Amino acid sequence: MAAYPTASQIRSTQEQKLQELLQYVGQHSPYYKRLFKEKGIDPSSIRTLEDLTTIPPTQKEHLQQQNEDFLCVAPDKVIEYTATSGTLGSPVTIALTERDLQRLASNEHESFRCAGGSAEDIYQLMLTLDRQFMAGMAYYSGIRKLGAGIIRVGPGVPSLQWETIARLKPTAIVAVPSFIVKLIQYAGEHGIDPNASSVRKAICIGENIRNTDFSLNVLGKRITDDWNLHLYSTYASTEMQTAFTECSEGQGGHLQPELVIAELLDDDDNPVADGTPGEITITTLGVEGMPLIRYKTGDMCIAFRGPCACGRHSLRLSPVIGRKKQMIKFKGTTLFAPALFEILHSMDLIREYVAEVSTNEIGTDEVLLYLVPVNEAPETDHKIRAYLQARLRVTPQVKYLLPAEMQQLQFPDGGRKPVRFIDKRGA
Repeated sequence: MAAYPTASQIRSTQEQKLQELLQYVGQHSPYYKRLFKEKGIDPSSIRTLEDLTTIPPTQKEHLQQQNEDFLCVAPDKVIEYTATSGTLGSPVTIALTERDLQRLASNEHESFRCAGGSAEDIYQLMLTLDRQFMAGMAYYSGIRKLGAGIIRVGPGVPSLQWETIARLKPTAIVAVPSFIVKLIQYAGEHGIDPNASSVRKAICIGENIRNTDFSLNVLGKRITDDWNLHLYSTYASTEMQTAFTECSEGQGGHLQPELVIAELLDDDDNPVADGTPGEITITTLGVEGMPLIRYKTGDMCIAFRGPCACGRHSLRLSPVIGRKKQMIKFKGTTLFAPALFEILHSMDLIREYVAEVSTNEIGTDEVLLYLVPVNEAPETDHKIRAYLQARLRVTPQVKYLLPAEMQQLQFPDGGRKPVRFIDKRGA
């Protein structure tokens, strides 16, 4: 077993890098220089991870409204401009220098190694590398650094994916889990045996494949029931420029301690107790272009700090329980969007879905589900509504769409990430 840093070594590394970061932003970041002055904060007084709590968190709105004030370098040092998808508001630009790009490659190199990757692997990338998408570029750079083979197929088109798998024999795929389900469906309809292919593992991005106890959820089981793949879950965001990736033990995404500090905060911005859900709040380490301090991601997770069976002592994150702004209070039932998605994934009669939440005339949440059913039979409609009533204990509104209509709803303006949740509350 490889010798990994101990918990005390991790703390020492993070505190040293934190002090370097604070000195750097105190000199170069218009946003943080202004914040420190307004709040009377002396960056040199912050020496430990616990001292971080003296700095107010950075909100998504700060980054959206004052985007350019986070840039710490002259424009001519920026090599790459990436952007968030804008799922929850206007997109945010994240500018990267050459050093940031190298850091990003190192991050994914370690992530793929953590997920059992080696130079002998061949990865088929089933995602976009354009549209300012940081993750696609990061995966490509990390796999290159790993020395493994890369097949850039892009998103969608199951027929092309299977033709490429048969021809070039990748050992691994990088894809959104729900698309892997579509690959399996296509294979079943066209006489393809997934288990006869060369693919043995999948790096899963963008969607949960596990429950909070790390068992496979409905989506994960739908994949592994028909395709004998080792699934590796990941969690990342454009703003943090870092990924939390599972090892082969499948017990949470591992923190890369030299690249990011992670806190889990409650509604009052205080750290939560271990085992308690909190909002992931990150401080980037080693970022040159647009470093962030205590940036609240909006994602709710549980942290696990005990040593992993793989030998690593780094903090691990549970699957995302939900986004803070996507909590639904519907007829006395409280749930996060991923829990609703899990219910929809578990029903074979539903091909695709989008959940829309609005405020009704009495000021409470109303849920409308746009669904593409497997057929238009009245019996199918009855089964879907009865199933939703049984699982949710309340009945949301349902509107059926044609596949082309769903495609337009999920990818408005040619977006790169499928929209699954539309929040019209307060609109």
